[in-house]
Amino acid sequence: METKQTKKTPRLAIISLMAAGLAVVLVFTLTPWNFIPVSVTEDVTVIAITEHGCVGESQYGTSVVVEECDAKVGDIVSATFNVPSMEVNGYYEKIQERVQAVQP
Repeated sequence: METKQTKKTPRLAIISLMAAGLAVVLVFTLTPWNFIPVSVTEDVTVIAITEHGCVGESQYGTSVVVEECDAKVGDIVSATFNVPSMEVNGYYEKIQERVQAVQP
């Protein structure tokens, strides 16, 4: 008698393919490059003076502390700080436009 043996796909191969598929879906869904911080330098208006330096608010709505600052409230100083790249590249605005286009 001849018996046919069926070849089974190894579980490791199936799990690997599923993991790779999930990774691809997550990369295109979460777009991690939009969360990576980038360094930004801009002129900010001093809104407060603290023991740590001058505090200013950036155009991105981020409070920035400039150390070793001798400016007064209302002066403009240059500050370097990190923000998520989505705030610089307009990712938030694109998402908001899409949301408003879908809402009735």
